[in-house]
Amino acid sequence: MKGTRTIQCYCLATPAGRVRVELSERGLCALRLPRGRARRCGKSPAVLDALLRRLQRDLRDYFEGKPVEFRYPLDLAGATPFQRAVWRALRRIPYGQTRSYAQIARAIGRPRAFRAVGAACGSNPLPLLIPCHRVVASNGGIGGFACGLRWKKYLLSLETAAAEEVAEVQPE
Repeated sequence: MKGTRTIQCYCLATPAGRVRVELSERGLCALRLPRGRARRCGKSPAVLDALLRRLQRDLRDYFEGKPVEFRYPLDLAGATPFQRAVWRALRRIPYGQTRSYAQIARAIGRPRAFRAVGAACGSNPLPLLIPCHRVVASNGGIGGFACGLRWKKYLLSLETAAAEEVAEVQPE
C-alpha cells in the first residue's frame, strides 16, 4: 500500500531514565521522555544500529549537561505545513537560549499566530530534537510543555547551566 510506513519502538537508557524512541524507515518519528512510573516501551534492543547508538550517546551527553546538536533524519508524516514551519524555526534556536512564541510566529512570517505556535509546540512528537522547551512566553513566563512543566524547567536549567559553563571557559 502506498504511503504506509513501519514504525519500530525502542527504549534507550539515559541518565534521565528510559526514553522511548519510535523510528520509521524515513527517520525518527517520536521521542517520549520518562513520566512518573516506568513507561512500557518494550525491550531494549540487544544490538542498536548506528543511528540509535549515536542517539543514545547524544541523549546521555545531553542529560549529563553537555551541549548537543541533535541532527537526525526526522519522519514528520502527518504534520501540517504550519507545524513543519514552526518546528524548523525551533530547530534553529541555539542551545542554552530561548525564544518567545511571538518571536517564532514572526520568524515564520505569521506574526499574529503566536497561539498557533504554542499549539504546534504542544503537538511536537520529538522533544529535544525539536526543542520546543526553548520557547517561552513574551511576558517572561515559562509557557507550557507537553511533557510537563517539571521537564521544561529541568531542561532549561540544564541547558542554561551548560551554556554558562562554556561561556566561563571562553577566552576574552
